[in-house]
Amino acid sequence: MALCEDVRAGCAAIAGTARWVRIDRERLDAYDFGDGGGPTAQPDPLDAERHFLDGSVEDVAAYMLALDAINFGSGWFPLLRKRPFSSGYYTVSWALADHARQFGPLTNEQLRAMSADRIAGILGQEPSLELMALYAQALRDLGRFLGTRTALEVVRGARGSAEVLAQTLASGMALFADRGFYKRAQIVGSDMDLAGVERFRDLDRLTIFADNLVPHVLRCDGVLVYDDALAAHVDSGTLLPMDDREREIRACAVHACELLARRLDVPPRALDTWLWNRGQGDAYKARPRHRTRTVFY
Repeated sequence: MALCEDVRAGCAAIAGTARWVRIDRERLDAYDFGDGGGPTAQPDPLDAERHFLDGSVEDVAAYMLALDAINFGSGWFPLLRKRPFSSGYYTVSWALADHARQFGPLTNEQLRAMSADRIAGILGQEPSLELMALYAQALRDLGRFLGTRTALEVVRGARGSAEVLAQTLASGMALFADRGFYKRAQIVGSDMDLAGVERFRDLDRLTIFADNLVPHVLRCDGVLVYDDALAAHVDSGTLLPMDDREREIRACAVHACELLARRLDVPPRALDTWLWNRGQGDAYKARPRHRTRTVFY
């Protein structure tokens, strides 16, 4: 079974037997998209200020792959020194973009030699924050994975398949091997497409990119319903381990979005972007979401 269908089947199976999370099908079928009209067939473009998109295609590919290598850490984001009006993700993407604009993207040699102090300096963070050591590890792994290849060569080696690219990354780097979800491995193809690096013929095969924000939006909107004990745990702000409860949250979000995307006739990745942007609203930020300290999202 191919990676994306494996994720779909696995998440549907978890949702079908979940103990702590359920999908409210009536709320799903009557989902209120507000005044904006809901997702369109294409995701919103990348923010050109908070991403490095104005270089050569080779440089943009190198920047995007490095960013996607450290596109995790939501469990630590409350501890980040955030840029004004920016989430944890945008704080990281923007700082890395500014570095690329001034010095060029990180080279393979720089990736392989990355330290917590170095990446903390680039991102404007405290080196002692555990996340910086994990970011350094992820970038060293990327440097070893690339070897003498460029990021663009890796992307084009997938021969126009975002799914093949995801499989390549997940099999080549342990921090991309989020079995059952492959959130970060899948998002690379979407990001490369949105950044203008490569066009992929199978982007619509990708699932949503299962993290902690999309499930949170679905919960706030009544689509996902948590068991009372899990709801109290999440609402308290207490960290949630990577256990069956955490897997049910993400799996039910994936399956609910598959059902919703099918009804709306939009690709899951476009629905994901719409829900993620919706989650930037004050009402969603005011309520705690689940926080898990993991390298997978």
